[in-house]
Amino acid sequence: MPSFPSFIEALPQAELPLPGVKGYILGAPQAQAVFFVIPAGTEIPLHTHGDQWGIVVEGEIDFQIGEQRRVYRRGDSYFVPAETPHGGKVLAEARIIEVFADADRWKPRE
Repeated sequence: MPSFPSFIEALPQAELPLPGVKGYILGAPQAQAVFFVIPAGTEIPLHTHGDQWGIVVEGEIDFQIGEQRRVYRRGDSYFVPAETPHGGKVLAEARIIEVFADADRWKPRE
């Protein structure tokens, strides 16, 4: 599975509801960045929250934002406006960086 450099993997891991998915949290008072490592086949149910921006570092994801569905690959970025339903399926093992307007979107694992 793809990974990030060790200094990123040393960040606090997010408590995530999806088996096999890892997320490393970098926080600030006004936003939260998470470095995700996601296995192929992972399904992300439709959900909503505050604004979200992401970029695919490696891999491929079939991602729905509102009524639009698209396959995102390495180098593709996306923006999800607040309270817009979104979700999808990871088609190839992926490393994705997402930044959330909600500074407490994910809690660190205990």
